[in-house]
Amino acid sequence: MVSAGCVSLARHFIESAPASLFFACYGGCTVNYETPLPTDIAMAHTIPLANSLHRATFDALRRQAPFAAMREEAVLWLVQRLSVAYFANGAVLLDPAESSPDSLFIIKQGTVSGDTAEGQTVLQLAAGEMFPLGALLAGRGAANRYVAAADTFCYLLPAADFHALLAMSTEFNDFCTRRIASLLEESQRAVQAEYALALDDDSRFARPLASLIRRAPLATLSGTPLSDALAAMESARVGSVVITNTAGQPLGILTLKDVLARVTLAGVPLATPIDQVMTPDPATLDVNAPVADALVLMARQGIHHIPLIQAGKLVGVVSEKDVFALRRLSVEGITAAITRSEDPARLPALAHDIGDLAHSLLAQGMDAENLTAIISSLNDRLTERIVTLESESDATLGGLRWCWLALGSEGRMEQTLSTDQDNALIFAEASAAQRDALLAFAQRVNNRLDACGFPLCKGDIMASNPKWCLSLADWRQQFTQWIDHGSPEALLHASIFFDFRPLTGDAALALDLRAWLNHAAQKNPRFLHQMAGNALRNRPPLGLVRDFVLSDNDAHPHTIDLKLNGATPFVDAARIFALAAGSPQTNTAKRLREAAHALHIPDTELADWNRAFHFLQLLRLRHQHGQQRTGTLPDNHLNPDSLNPLDRRILKEALRQARKVQTRLAMDYKL
Repeated sequence: MVSAGCVSLARHFIESAPASLFFACYGGCTVNYETPLPTDIAMAHTIPLANSLHRATFDALRRQAPFAAMREEAVLWLVQRLSVAYFANGAVLLDPAESSPDSLFIIKQGTVSGDTAEGQTVLQLAAGEMFPLGALLAGRGAANRYVAAADTFCYLLPAADFHALLAMSTEFNDFCTRRIASLLEESQRAVQAEYALALDDDSRFARPLASLIRRAPLATLSGTPLSDALAAMESARVGSVVITNTAGQPLGILTLKDVLARVTLAGVPLATPIDQVMTPDPATLDVNAPVADALVLMARQGIHHIPLIQAGKLVGVVSEKDVFALRRLSVEGITAAITRSEDPARLPALAHDIGDLAHSLLAQGMDAENLTAIISSLNDRLTERIVTLESESDATLGGLRWCWLALGSEGRMEQTLSTDQDNALIFAEASAAQRDALLAFAQRVNNRLDACGFPLCKGDIMASNPKWCLSLADWRQQFTQWIDHGSPEALLHASIFFDFRPLTGDAALALDLRAWLNHAAQKNPRFLHQMAGNALRNRPPLGLVRDFVLSDNDAHPHTIDLKLNGATPFVDAARIFALAAGSPQTNTAKRLREAAHALHIPDTELADWNRAFHFLQLLRLRHQHGQQRTGTLPDNHLNPDSLNPLDRRILKEALRQARKVQTRLAMDYKL
């Protein structure tokens, strides 16, 4: 006997949740409409479903991924095979089991939580999301218990039809097997459409460098006289010549800019072998590497031509003009202007150009990993120039071994459009007068960087602070104190200073300190355990009732801090993994990739972690760009209600990946 309340709910269900077959579950009790029901309900079941109801289901699915990208006939095929179920608040939809699930669940309305065997909620799924994809794809039982966290309606697709749809629809298959990657690609296409920039194609930075080769490379053998090489350059009307051995392997490169500085101005005879003036061991890239790799390498090393190799042999040369044929601002123009600048007062304008170029690259669809690397590389060049100009003006520093250290996001090569200063100094041995000179020099540099748009650090983590201008021996002592004590303050400092990277000066000092630190951290598992415990206190802001836990801070109400609560869980975990593995890397993605093998992290899991981290970085960049366009000081506080449904969904998935990284950290350190 079916109650009047159930009949009323069933009537609403049939009217609002169409599909080809209907059944409803009431807190675990299934009502089959083949049993006698009141006349109006029975008629609704027995009369063939109207095309308009199929269309309503079709339209509802087409508004969300992956169905929006699928062919119409594939979605219609799906609609005809769906059933619909209702689950009351607290009802169990799916229990962990050894056998593969019978159906794919697609949430139409409501919320579903995924709980571990211990009752801990690890997933919160909302309308449009599907489960359990991993279990169905692998042919295993569900790992979690799925419970309705509110009154919930779900579409159900039989497992056999799920696998048939995988074979039928490339888009559906791609989404199910690369869920976060597929969502990110769809979001990126939407961003490019929003900016509506005229480009030669949507994926210019993902193209292989081979696509930029327009002619055979100009090459000459080692020992060739300069006169012959220069004549060949003039005849070919190119700006570089690559010097190779007889096997065709690059040994060096000479550009027209090199000729001016090393030949013409230096008065070198044209009979001189080219080996004596070339740049030896040039940076090279594989011909199949993406264009973005060339752009990052040019920015990082301040070069404008890159020999391309295949199986070790020269096959082409790519110049920055090739990469930015349609651009007004370029890495080459900015780096050249920085290098030529003799007046520090001109550098703030160049810092502004870096921001403009970053905006343009963002609009052109460059991914966050390469974009933050380019921003960081150009900021490196700017900082190096300031450091050089200020150090050359102080004779007291002559003969002293020192190195300027980048810390924090700059140390990790992950700077966005909103960043303050985090830096330090390391030196060999110095007198009291030299230490004073170093501090005065650091103060000038910090002030110059402030004028360029890098605010002074509110926590005074800067080289001008005597606490962070130390000798190599003093840095070792400071790091030892932090590692041995493990106090909250020590752990906070470790999270900042252990990401140090040599920027300019005597890099050997920093490399020596890095090798020492890795050894010291590896032999102190208690410290790594404390760092892991500290990292796990910063939980991703995923809600149990709502999608997100939002800030109630008066300054930034109803927001998520994308840096602290989004990117930082990945950064903290990667740092600990790297220290445990003895990796010298400071970049988060590279740390995760290097540690993956040692930690036996599956490639697919690692790829999802990095995609999630870079989406959060991209979201920060887009948010900051939007603020700058309206004259607002950029920050990391995003109101998720401002996102479109797709990006809101990816944000939720990215924060789930952050939770998975933390779960791995907790498992490794038994926390």
